[in-house]
Amino acid sequence: MVIDWSQSGEETPSERPLIRAAQYVRMSTEHQEHSTDNQAKAIRIYADKNGYEIVRTYADEGKSGLSLSGRDALKQLLDDVEQGRADFKVILVYDVSRFGRFQDPDEAALYEIQCKRAGVTVLFCAEQFVNDGSMSSSIIKTVKRLMAGEYCRELSVKVFAGQSHLIGLGFRQGGAPGFGLRRMLVDQSGAPKGELARLEHKSIATDRIILVPGPEDEIDIVRSIYRDFVTEQQNERDIAKALNARAILSDLGRPWTRGTIHEILINEKYIGNNVWGRTSFKLKHKHIQNAPDAWIRADGAFAAIVDPVLFAQARTIIEARSNRLTDDEVLEKLREILGLNGTLSGLIIDEAENCPSSSAFQSRFGSLLRAYALVGFTPHHDYRYIEINRSLRRLHPVVIQNVIDGVVASGGSVIKNSLTDLLSINGEITVAIVIARCKLTSAGSARWKIRLDTPHKPDLTIAIRMDSNNEHPHDYYLLPHLDMRDAVLRMAQHNGLSLDAYRFDSLDSFYELTARSPWLLAA
Repeated sequence: MVIDWSQSGEETPSERPLIRAAQYVRMSTEHQEHSTDNQAKAIRIYADKNGYEIVRTYADEGKSGLSLSGRDALKQLLDDVEQGRADFKVILVYDVSRFGRFQDPDEAALYEIQCKRAGVTVLFCAEQFVNDGSMSSSIIKTVKRLMAGEYCRELSVKVFAGQSHLIGLGFRQGGAPGFGLRRMLVDQSGAPKGELARLEHKSIATDRIILVPGPEDEIDIVRSIYRDFVTEQQNERDIAKALNARAILSDLGRPWTRGTIHEILINEKYIGNNVWGRTSFKLKHKHIQNAPDAWIRADGAFAAIVDPVLFAQARTIIEARSNRLTDDEVLEKLREILGLNGTLSGLIIDEAENCPSSSAFQSRFGSLLRAYALVGFTPHHDYRYIEINRSLRRLHPVVIQNVIDGVVASGGSVIKNSLTDLLSINGEITVAIVIARCKLTSAGSARWKIRLDTPHKPDLTIAIRMDSNNEHPHDYYLLPHLDMRDAVLRMAQHNGLSLDAYRFDSLDSFYELTARSPWLLAA
């Protein structure tokens, strides 16, 4: 008998029975190389090489990876796995980011664990590690998840800064123009290129959009709304009924309501002001109402179609509604709205008859959330962090002024950039000031997240960590740009020498560095 020692006795991939697999592909709006077709092609090459048979495809096209919301294919995939309907043992995904760019890396881990418990393995075909549960693969996978989430966070910061800059220049950012107004496309020099119809978008990156007066008949209606409200003392609901009786539709082709009339009466775009950022929806989190001091605005950016005096009179009437009532009377109206609707929101309040607007509640009680609490209503989500963030935003200019005063008192000079809030110290270095909110874990440990101003690259960042109540500074970090590699720093009470070497109990050391002496004294 002759033995062929060149044969190992093991089956080659082509001889082994194929393992049934499903592929999951996702594309948001990024780049062509990540299209679902290209992902599927790479996954098929991986499957053929490693002995997998693709029997099912789940595809989410044009879907963000920030959350599970809206990703119907991934929801169906997870449901099939959990309910035992999966006729496959492996899920093939192009890379970690295609599975999701979740802001919490543990969320991605949760979905993968759900699959693993059901006996289905998730494999990433384009990654340089094998998802085999080893320590090395787990570490790399966690890092990849963090990088995927961080990419979206950095992109969000850059997009917000860019949009804020364009708003300041007087350009429109998103949203319908409103009744009586139209969107005009202009080139980079401001020359008009044509009016955009509803649902039309600009196609050239350097083009911009401004608001211009619409048809004369719509402008006349807008002005009549203001006259009826101010001069004839009609309320919003009566004005809406009159317009509906004349078969006049709103800019969205719908009948008028109290809320749509109220929106015209309070929106500054009708006197030419460009205001943006009243609400936020960053990183697919819940919509939040921003405080007026956080809005981005450019006054006089557009041609006004309403007399500013008439607009001011309308605003005075609206604000006077709540001023005539005591706090108890205002809250009683809010209780009535809660009793009728079973819930509360800004839209519900604005649609209510003979009731102050949602902005009036916010102005009188500091926030809608506090007004909700006073009538015993608790939203489904915990929005306390919104109030803390608003408080810290109000604190920010105070802190900047304190730093300026400290530098000047030490003999240094400061120039503040009104657009970026960066401080130029002695004409030598630029300094950014960041206030970090303290968040307590379930175990009571303090945590801080510090976002560095990566777009403007200041030479030094003064990071102020707040105490557990977010009322007073806990300590200070002087972070030089040259030593910072991450856009976001996550800190605990103790962070090791690499970060805590920059920690100080006060800013006295910083002020000493900025001090300047006369030439004769220095000599």
